Amino acid sequence: MSHPRWWQDDLPNKPGVYLFRDESEEVIYVGKAKELKKRVASYKRPGGDGRLLIRFLEQEAHTLETIVTRTEAEALLLEGSLIKQHKPTHNVLFKDDKSFLMIRVDLDERFPRLKFVRQHSSKEGKVKGRSRTFGPFVSTPAVRRTLSELHRVVPLRDCPDHVLNNRSRPCLKHQLKLCSAPCVDLISEEDYGGLLERALKILSGDTAELEQDLDLRMRQASASEEYERAAHWRDRLVALRKTVEGQGVTPHDKVHRDVIGLARRGSDALVQRLSFREGRLTESRSHRFRSELPDEELLHSVVTALYAGGKRVVPRELVLPVKPADAEVLMAGLAGEPRLIAPRSGERRRMLDLANENARAALAKIEDDEERGEALLVELARILDLEATPRVIDCFDVSNLQGTNVVASRVRFTGGLPDRNGYRRFKVKTVDGQDDFASMREVVGRSLTRGAREDDLPDLVLIDGGEQQVAKALEAREEAGAFHVAVAGIAKARAERGKEGKRKKRSEERLIIPGAAAPLELARNSGVRHLLERIRDEAHRFAITYHRKERGKVKSKLDSIAGVGPAKRKALLKRFGSVKGVSAASVEELSSTPGISPELAQEILRELQ
Repeated sequence: MSHPRWWQDDLPNKPGVYLFRDESEEVIYVGKAKELKKRVASYKRPGGDGRLLIRFLEQEAHTLETIVTRTEAEALLLEGSLIKQHKPTHNVLFKDDKSFLMIRVDLDERFPRLKFVRQHSSKEGKVKGRSRTFGPFVSTPAVRRTLSELHRVVPLRDCPDHVLNNRSRPCLKHQLKLCSAPCVDLISEEDYGGLLERALKILSGDTAELEQDLDLRMRQASASEEYERAAHWRDRLVALRKTVEGQGVTPHDKVHRDVIGLARRGSDALVQRLSFREGRLTESRSHRFRSELPDEELLHSVVTALYAGGKRVVPRELVLPVKPADAEVLMAGLAGEPRLIAPRSGERRRMLDLANENARAALAKIEDDEERGEALLVELARILDLEATPRVIDCFDVSNLQGTNVVASRVRFTGGLPDRNGYRRFKVKTVDGQDDFASMREVVGRSLTRGAREDDLPDLVLIDGGEQQVAKALEAREEAGAFHVAVAGIAKARAERGKEGKRKKRSEERLIIPGAAAPLELARNSGVRHLLERIRDEAHRFAITYHRKERGKVKSKLDSIAGVGPAKRKALLKRFGSVKGVSAASVEELSSTPGISPELAQEILRELQ
């Protein structure tokens, strides 16, 4: 019987972790086992012909390394640590450890309000001091929708404290009956507390009493022929029911349960996680990755990635399509040892069907988006007269404030979709003052030089700018030796004067193509235009975000000079462009700046020089 090149006959029958490495000694897969020898042997086909169940082990795996642990729980923790350290290409890696959106109420405030907060799921439902939190919620729109409907039922204030404490008359929301106007004492603290108590009951899921109350008010108003008032209470009743029902599926029990659906197409896989807390669906999130592992192995990796290491609160039940491999070891290593269920019928099966359907729909949408992106890239190649489709596009944008804190961004789109692993930020190093053209040349050159060195060049460089910026990018490309990388620019629409002095007309977005006689105007309904605009706008957003961050923490030599505060520093930099410009000025020039006396001007020059 033949064996793969990494096979070892003397593997121990003990718990531990195993690592597959390729020819370059890079770790390509990490797994854990209750018995190492049995687990590794399970990858071979039953026929004993030496072929493997998993293709990448046959094609890429070159050596096998094992680490024995005392217990299965230690193996679970070590596996998670090694995956984070090596980031193996064939393990499931999740990159969405964002905190969840919650609603918080600070009860110590005089008139408490409902606030958006970000909070990790491990803190879910906890009361911190005199605060209460509710959630988590799926997304910002879901939270906003909930609060919007809730304010129609219980008109709490939503303005910050500085607005509350300085108003002299009610705002428009009071006229729309969305706020009880505590800012001008139109409601007492006691009555406001009653509204708050109702809001907390609703967020906790207890709405029966309030529904009865609103229904009674509506009927009484209708009986008194106060139809406008009856309609008001009717609308609030409808809003209340939307708030409660908007959370989705409601199981009959209140068990904390996560339901994980799975959809696969070839090597593409997507899991959809539905989290049920206190009888309500509190979160729905998808995770997509590429894997050729069997479903049992894949779900083993998914559960490990989701819950090992204390990243999330482990629910009492995990509902999955099939039981993962080494289920006993997996469950024993998770906090609370949750029940693992692969249902065939009943309510849990219906919940699993819902998760599976969501997973299929999400995967289909992603693939449809990718297909549309590919079609647009083919059209872009035709427009730019490229030999090959530009699957990888890098877009650059420069951001500065009057020549100070000059930074730039590079965003990468692969297959027409954002590829955040390719996002980069640059501090401009060789350009003094405001020179967008030279700054563009520097950052494009640095990016392409490094890309050529690391074999990570794009197919197309897209510049946010006109012909001069594109010309500088071409110069940078030649210096970097990246001759095969295409370059183009997208320039914003601009006003142009019509013929014979008629009023100005506005041009369309223009595509700057090197060697073309004139820029190409892109039609408003063009799919290529929308794609390029999306890429350009993302580069601009990324650059602006970085610039604000740098501008907020900048410290210059002027800050250490006695008598130069923020206003004077700003005035000096605005006039002279930089600290270097200030140090090159004369005493007379400095003292002509508002707020700078001759004595202070001399002190500034002495400190800088």
